Amino acid sequence: MDKRSILLIYTGGTIGMQKDPDTNSLRPVNFSQLITQVPELQSSRYQIYAHSFNPPVDSANAGPTLWIQLASLIEENYEKYDGFVVLHGTDTMAYTASALSFMLENLNKPVIFTGAQLPLGALRTDGKENLVTSIEIAGEKKDGFAVVPEVCIYFENKLLRGNRSTKYSAEHFNAFRSVNYPALAEVGLHIRYNYPAINYPISQGKLKVYKVLDTRIGLLKIFPGITQEFVETVTQIPTLRALILETFGSGNAMTHHWFLSIIENLIQKGILVVNVSQCFGGTVDMKRYQTSLMLEKIGVISGYDSTTEAMVTKLMFLLGRFSNNADIIPFLHKSLRGEINVTEEVSQE
Repeated sequence: MDKRSILLIYTGGTIGMQKDPDTNSLRPVNFSQLITQVPELQSSRYQIYAHSFNPPVDSANAGPTLWIQLASLIEENYEKYDGFVVLHGTDTMAYTASALSFMLENLNKPVIFTGAQLPLGALRTDGKENLVTSIEIAGEKKDGFAVVPEVCIYFENKLLRGNRSTKYSAEHFNAFRSVNYPALAEVGLHIRYNYPAINYPISQGKLKVYKVLDTRIGLLKIFPGITQEFVETVTQIPTLRALILETFGSGNAMTHHWFLSIIENLIQKGILVVNVSQCFGGTVDMKRYQTSLMLEKIGVISGYDSTTEAMVTKLMFLLGRFSNNADIIPFLHKSLRGEINVTEEVSQE
């Protein structure tokens, strides 16, 4: 029987923690010790190899440095393994999964992110099922090819596209949602794959890994009563190359003269301003209301139905590739890794 090989990468997170008896708080431990608590892996039909980050990285500290390390590790081991499972803290898992989706071009093997809300050693842990099922999905093939050749998040019976996911709950086991895109698989007695929703590569090109990320971006969440002083402070950062506006509803913001003037001045300086919605579901449509049409008229770019996590990481990826902001604009109107649905109505290609 073909025994497929999986590289299990532990970056950190709750799944690999134990309670400190002195402080009663969670702290990371040696993951190789904890993995012995999952006997199901010993009898698995997969050959599982583990790599642990030392020291582990709390997901609150995860960022471009970790993303580049992960992408490099996958690149170095790409030909050796059939799939990859990344154990990661839940707080920023959607950011890391989104970033990896852009950084790994021509990916034709699964990269499955998972973790837990309770440590692997806890009696009611969700970690065992998440881990075992993620490994099974990472090794699944059909006609010799990976069933899910994407960067995904698996949590509580659902496999989601990584760059379509967001952390929805800090309390429940089903911590992640993908409101604007269907699940790639649902797990019960059987794993039922949603084949039409999965991104399959058009050609089996060589993996290309991008390791330059530019973090000179800003994120401005619009709220009622936001002041001119606050907006000016955020937008006057001298190194700023791009600003994401988190707006109301389908892309709406206040039409105060001072606000529009600040945003227009940014755009005239060549700074990219992208509009994403604060809502979990729906899309930005800047033609729908006067309050968003004003943004479109001054040059704000639609983020379509992108999550904030996907737009943050997409911009870092694109800014890292291009030194001229004008070269980036066409890519913001395209789905690079299935992260947005670009409708004909709002497409500016």
